[in-house]
Amino acid sequence: VQLQASGGGLVQAGGSLRLSCVASGRTSSFYGMGWFRQTPGKGREFVASWSDKTLYLADSVQGRFTSSRDNAANTVYLQMNSLKPEDTAVYYCAAARYNAGRSSRQYEYWGQGTVVTVSS
Repeated sequence: VQLQASGGGLVQAGGSLRLSCVASGRTSSFYGMGWFRQTPGKGREFVASWSDKTLYLADSVQGRFTSSRDNAANTVYLQMNSLKPEDTAVYYCAAARYNAGRSSRQYEYWGQGTVVTVSS
């Protein structure tokens, strides 16, 4: 399974970005997908995940971020609105063979990351 994330960039606070994650390869081998983010010196922080048909969001992004899926295109999106400087991070998409939860250790496949920078 290969994951390709894109859509990051520089945006002003209050702006929006949409990240995309395209999965290829044996996509039938995984159960769910998630989004995580990471800043220097910190571990990967849960942002959102799809487990079966249910979307879970981190408290820190509730009401600002959402996610959608295009199953036919094997693509998951992360729509980020009302961005804040503290949302600045490298964003990763990931796929889990079993339980797509809030821990990065549940995910076996990772994309390369896309950088999101929010200026104040």
